[in-house]
Amino acid sequence: MSEEENHESGSEGAGLALDEARPKLRKPPLYKVVILNDDYTPMEFVIEVLKRFFGLSHDKATSIMLHVHTRGRGVAGVYTYEIAETKVILVNECAREHEHPLQCTLEESEN
Repeated sequence: MSEEENHESGSEGAGLALDEARPKLRKPPLYKVVILNDDYTPMEFVIEVLKRFFGLSHDKATSIMLHVHTRGRGVAGVYTYEIAETKVILVNECAREHEHPLQCTLEESEN
């Protein structure tokens, strides 16, 4: 229907104003992927895992690995649940394939 036809038929401004209904969306909860320290996994392996599965630079991976080594645990990244869960599974499987006891877990982020 053209604008002229719309005006002629009187359907425009017939008393109903339709606003687009927009549902209020909230951001999904985020989860931290946490690497746990152990006394047997080589530091270089942890660095390679961080680079491979989290896309970190060598320097950033080294920094996180040292944090894990000195403090017992460190956050490799923060993601939605499905992505965090997948990364935990991939890291743990890779560690087992290479016969390392490295453990990776996830926990809900406060943010």
